[in-house]
Amino acid sequence: MKAIRRFSVRPVLPEPLRPLHRLARNLRWSWHPETRELFESVDPEGWRESGGDPVRLLGTVPVSRLADLAEDRSFLRRLTAAADDLHDYLTGPRWYQGRTAAEDRAGPGPGESVPSDGSAPPGASVPSVPPGASAPSGLPAAIAYFSPEFGITAALPQYSGGLGILAGDHLKAASDLGVPLMGVGLLYRHGYFRQSLSREGWQQEHYPVLDPNELPLTPLSGADGRPVRIPLTLPGGRPLHARVWHVQVGRVPLLLLDSDVEENGHGERDVTDRLYGGGSEHRLLQEMLLGIGGVRAVRAYCRLTGHPDPEVFHTNEGHAGFQGLERIRELIADGADFGTAHEAVRAGTVFTTHTPVPAGIDRFDRELVARHFGDDAELPGIEVERVLALGMETYPGGEPNLFNMAVMGLRLAQRANGVSTLHGRVSREMFAGLWPGFDPEEVPITSITNGVHAPTWTAPEVTRLGARQFGHLPDAELWELRRTLRKRLVAEARQRLYDSWRQRGAGTAELGWIDGVLDPDVLTVGFARRVPSYKRLTLMLRDPERLMELLLHPERPIQIVVAGKAHPADDGGKRLVQELVRFADDPRVRHRLVFLPDYGMGMAQQLYPGCDVWLNNPLRPLEACGTSGMKAALNGCLNLSVLDGWWDEWYDPDFGWAIPTADGDAIDETRRDDLEATALYDLLERRIAPRFYDRGPDGLPGRWIDMVRRTLTTLGPKVLAGRMVREYVERLYAPAARSHRALDPVAAAELATWKSRIRDAWPGVAVDHVEAHLTPPASAGAAELGSTLSLRVRVRLAGLAPADVEVQAVAGRVDDTDHITDATHVPLKPTTGPDAEGRRLYEGPLALDRTGPFGYTVRILPTHHLLASTPELGLTALPCDSVTEAAGVLMR
Repeated sequence: MKAIRRFSVRPVLPEPLRPLHRLARNLRWSWHPETRELFESVDPEGWRESGGDPVRLLGTVPVSRLADLAEDRSFLRRLTAAADDLHDYLTGPRWYQGRTAAEDRAGPGPGESVPSDGSAPPGASVPSVPPGASAPSGLPAAIAYFSPEFGITAALPQYSGGLGILAGDHLKAASDLGVPLMGVGLLYRHGYFRQSLSREGWQQEHYPVLDPNELPLTPLSGADGRPVRIPLTLPGGRPLHARVWHVQVGRVPLLLLDSDVEENGHGERDVTDRLYGGGSEHRLLQEMLLGIGGVRAVRAYCRLTGHPDPEVFHTNEGHAGFQGLERIRELIADGADFGTAHEAVRAGTVFTTHTPVPAGIDRFDRELVARHFGDDAELPGIEVERVLALGMETYPGGEPNLFNMAVMGLRLAQRANGVSTLHGRVSREMFAGLWPGFDPEEVPITSITNGVHAPTWTAPEVTRLGARQFGHLPDAELWELRRTLRKRLVAEARQRLYDSWRQRGAGTAELGWIDGVLDPDVLTVGFARRVPSYKRLTLMLRDPERLMELLLHPERPIQIVVAGKAHPADDGGKRLVQELVRFADDPRVRHRLVFLPDYGMGMAQQLYPGCDVWLNNPLRPLEACGTSGMKAALNGCLNLSVLDGWWDEWYDPDFGWAIPTADGDAIDETRRDDLEATALYDLLERRIAPRFYDRGPDGLPGRWIDMVRRTLTTLGPKVLAGRMVREYVERLYAPAARSHRALDPVAAAELATWKSRIRDAWPGVAVDHVEAHLTPPASAGAAELGSTLSLRVRVRLAGLAPADVEVQAVAGRVDDTDHITDATHVPLKPTTGPDAEGRRLYEGPLALDRTGPFGYTVRILPTHHLLASTPELGLTALPCDSVTEAAGVLMR
């Protein structure tokens, strides 16, 4: 019989157990083993049934058990220790509080390191700066971090894949380091879907209803105790209201907006129904609520709690781009004009792009956006044409009728980054149209390679042994650790496979074979991720007979554990899942290859440690970063991957293997997949399996263990989220905070006026004449190394002053098309006032410091001390062919 209404009854804890409530409501428990162990001891069976969720656990513990614990002196001592430890964690100074303005300007010193938990190095002098107090000079007092999803713990299922997991790790690492970050997102009542399989292996989606009262959430309430409501206005004057839920992630507050409130109509209540669901208008409404409503939630939270207002706003992908428009609206309401407000907002905004393909970006029809930001809609004081101008693809190759959220993110942020070195390069090429006249390498998009939060993703056994220095751990102990983790994965996989087959309709009597699935002594390969086509879930099936030979090899078998979800609307991805499942169902190989449905954080935390090799075979360069291999590496798992994302950057033969790729436009996709699949099989058969099974006199695979050891000691420290967040602080947050402070209302107005003047004059700016004199003169048509090229350049500035521009010589090696590579930029100096024709003369020497084909050109750029980068305006003036002399010089 179905209930007509559902509600939660909260437990009343005995007074001595009250600290359990605070421990359960701060998600630090999800990465703090001692706190998890404390909750498990409350009721071991209940802990397992709750999925390791303290809030659910406390709601089911019998009153008699609580009464016993309230008098258990041993338990109470442990509880007091856990509560004191959390208090110290929340209030004590950490890395961020120990920074000084001088350190911020200089960056980390040579050899500087920080403990993995983010605390200050031993013996360091750290000022006592409590959370919420003023930050060191030069560092932001607070940073608001916007993301459409956050993967913090399986107990709060508000994530679909890598973007959300990365956001969760960003928050946790910021907390460990003491960075004053606050997260902003949406609360999806159905989260992301749960996955199961039909009897035929077709993906089935299920959307459980999440009750906020059963989650580690607290409603944000005003001084009168009433829940805060965040209002938005939709077309036709329709109201959209959202409540704000507060989640405490260690030291970091996370605010989640929820539209399922009684004040809303049925359609408006469903805005936050599910993650990445619905059509274009539904997604647009979600992103308006995330961006515009998110800023309003931040303002309400800071006003009610005394938390410092953010100086820096960081948008994790383009979904939250509308936050910049809301901040512009705030400044206009205070009396600024649009241009001034735009400059002030840009100065304090950081934008991170996570996709290397245009198809991965949210793009909306122009008319849909215009209707939602029209006269009666959300942003009074901002004309709809200004809104549209920020996101329209008004550049060569763009779609003129599409509003691009990443383009808006870039236009509203003074600083932007990709998430690996390779992805930064791909992003500069993809968005180069926003900076016409500049080569892709000059596009102002840097890169900070993602990292992962070690306390979340490292198996407890690895964490404990790590304290004994893996570099000195005996081979036998290290190998036994790997077998223990593999054995645990085998048990987990068997249980999950059994549950899946029962859901597919199999009877218990049919499933005895599952007891023989996988072997804790066989080389285990893992592959788990989302299932878009470019990640190539089924590349391993390219030659089924060859794969079968690898799985069933009599002496060196391999076994493969696979997991992954296809987007509910992606039938192509679902067909890939079905193809893999059908192969795994074959009685000949089902003990060696398994597909585990419903991939999520809980499964991942068993899968990464238990695998020996982590497989990743995307189409290069379509993997922006890909952090699953990082999490595996933290547990001593070796990587087998295409050189894409982070692996392109940090691959080393000591850490794993690189799958050769057949890059290039000349090869078709079918041929490329054939070649790369063959390379994968060859590596597994000829290099990986022999190394795993090659045993020394002591019965141990010494060379394999050496690779595991080097992965743990050398690669592990590189992939940490703490390293990533420190880079964000030093390279993006601190400079953004300084720019934010520098652009007070007067400076922002000055910069906006200057930019307007520059844009108006720029069509008349030109390089009019270039002269070059070589000293000593060229011999036999070539200059000698060490020669100097003296340049004299006459330019037209169209009424601009020399202080408004920089005239540069750009020089370097040239390729077969005369394109300059590895360029050097040399400023030229003005020598006299304008001549009778209004031209100015610039001069300067250009040293010929390299051999081989060499070339140069000159250009004019706008310059201002408040610009974050030279290309910021996307304006440059280059010489016409008719005015350029000595364009190329052959060095010898």
